[in-house]
Amino acid sequence: MALNQGLKLDEHSLITSKLMKKHGAASADAADAGELRIRSAELALVLNLAEQGFIRKDPAAGVVHNLAGRLHELRRKASPAVWQELIPIAQEHRVAEYLLADPFTRWSFEKPRGYSGDASLLDIYYKHPSADDIVQSSPPLGREIYAYTSEAASSVAGRERRAILARTVDETAARTDSAEVLAIACGHLREAELSSALRQGELKRWVGLDQDPISVGTVNRDLAGTGVEAIDGSVRGILRRAYKLGTFDLVYASGLYDYLPRAIGVRLMQRAMELVRPGGDFLFANFSDEITTDGYMETFMDWPLILRSADDMWGIINASVDRNTVDAEVYYGSNRNIVYGKVRKRATGGH
Repeated sequence: MALNQGLKLDEHSLITSKLMKKHGAASADAADAGELRIRSAELALVLNLAEQGFIRKDPAAGVVHNLAGRLHELRRKASPAVWQELIPIAQEHRVAEYLLADPFTRWSFEKPRGYSGDASLLDIYYKHPSADDIVQSSPPLGREIYAYTSEAASSVAGRERRAILARTVDETAARTDSAEVLAIACGHLREAELSSALRQGELKRWVGLDQDPISVGTVNRDLAGTGVEAIDGSVRGILRRAYKLGTFDLVYASGLYDYLPRAIGVRLMQRAMELVRPGGDFLFANFSDEITTDGYMETFMDWPLILRSADDMWGIINASVDRNTVDAEVYYGSNRNIVYGKVRKRATGGH
């Protein structure tokens, strides 16, 4: 993928929509003027219908559901270059005022921590107690919209991912005495709260690496005394082997690959596998190309993602490792909105 060559992650590997848009388009070609006119008219109709629904005080869930579905279809029909032109048009439409009442949509769009997909945003769709004040301080319409957006299939899949991570840690601890775990781009490491192995003291250490000092501080405050330690670190630092982390029985990156072009994703897996002990696993997750909230996320949430299929995940795995030295699998979560790849380094052979 020539587009990915020369990608420079910003200073702290923080993911911004500007960075994603710069490197995420399928081509550098300008939008076709004729197609742009047609798609702009279609977008205007979609947005006006949603606005009229809010004005009539129709149930917010239905309004947002219909809007998201229509944006998904429009995104599928439009060329990538035209879609990028449509995003700011949608964001500037009057309907945005209604949608930004939703605490989930507003936090994503405003990016209080400076980048997309931050740990507090995950807390909002996790329905974590730490986000209660954010939700409860929203206006009634915002809470009504949140009741829908927090139960959209992509949000449900995100909560399931948290449970899958905790289960994977517990399975690692069950087969390995004094297991050691590394979470890359750990956020608030909320999966630790679901881990029975952590509660029962079965882990030797659980290291969280994150570029956001607020996330690092939150983990070290909330999980003090549990054997969990969060440290400052970025994708760039891992690629440069800048940290003396040791080796682990499980290394995982739960949300990071949503933002990594293939070339960077391959390099990260190669480095991560250097940190995996023989018999250990590397697990990574990605929102799948089957989600239907993509149009809404990219417009009103200003939350661009690199969506992947199972074949895309296999492509990253096959480009990263010698398949004769690992066992690998790719699987979907229960509603197919997130796809997972797991690579186990064989106990014999090794790298």
